[in-house]
Amino acid sequence: MSDYPSRRLVAGADDPFACSFATSYAGVVSFLAVANEGSFARAGDRLGIGRSSVSRNVQKLEAQLDARLFQRTTRSTSLTREGELFYANCQSGIERIAQALEDMRELRNGPPRGHLRIGAAPGFGRKIVAPLLRNFHTQYPEIMLELLLNDRPADFTADRIDVSFRDGRMEDSGIVARQLIPMQMIVCASPAYARIHGLPRHVDDLLGHRCINFRTASGRVREWEFKVDGLAQRRQPAAQHTFNDVDLILQAVLDGLGIAQLPAYQVCDLLGEGQLISCLAQHAPEDGGHYLCYLSRKHLPARIRVFIDYMTEHARALDLQCLTTMTTLLTIE
Repeated sequence: MSDYPSRRLVAGADDPFACSFATSYAGVVSFLAVANEGSFARAGDRLGIGRSSVSRNVQKLEAQLDARLFQRTTRSTSLTREGELFYANCQSGIERIAQALEDMRELRNGPPRGHLRIGAAPGFGRKIVAPLLRNFHTQYPEIMLELLLNDRPADFTADRIDVSFRDGRMEDSGIVARQLIPMQMIVCASPAYARIHGLPRHVDDLLGHRCINFRTASGRVREWEFKVDGLAQRRQPAAQHTFNDVDLILQAVLDGLGIAQLPAYQVCDLLGEGQLISCLAQHAPEDGGHYLCYLSRKHLPARIRVFIDYMTEHARALDLQCLTTMTTLLTIE
């Protein structure tokens, strides 16, 4: 055990610094109110406290400064020369505080503006988020956008992220998560691959196919998810190729190098155009989701509120077409 006393984490009444700060703060506020109102009584009315409290606060401040700040008579209250000097020195700080308060009100209630830092997985960020940012910026030109692509879930505090897009199933109760669109996982192949190697009809048939796997940011190879006889199953087939980027996996599938399980948003257009073929639709897993995440519902700046609303509306509109296409294709298969 250490011989040194532990440092207090929360300042209490016996903390000299805390007591000094509290006295100074109350004294300065009371001093400024009296200087502006020209009266201890009117200063008390403005601050919502009694005249005696204002007088006591100012007296404590004068004792700290070892200087008289006001000349008091029964008829008037005026600043001493020391009071005038102290008032002048405080004025710039008060103006900055007032400006800071005004800036915060504008961020909350005024026209959306300021810096917005966004996190997203590379695949979803490139395919869904980035294209939508163009029109969003046109609509809100005073919002400066920064999009960071990373497979690792964003750390809101360390990465200073305002809004993050996450995939899968949300289990973090410390964040607000709004589902944008379902996350369907589809096993796909190119027509050229299907002509040469055929397509798996059951998950066990994956053993005989050239599979392409995804390695996550943590270094783990992501398992393929299925639903067989009503039960969820995870498989990790032997891979001919493994990539840590979804776009590289998609390109490899298009090139006929193998089959892969990919999110529907990544492949729905290609399925509709016939560049890809889906398989194992009868064993598709239950949908996860693509989520828009942020830390709190309270006191959201205008720039974050309008971004959440915009992305929710437009991402869902995009995916409605994708879901319709996928439903038709899976029914035909």
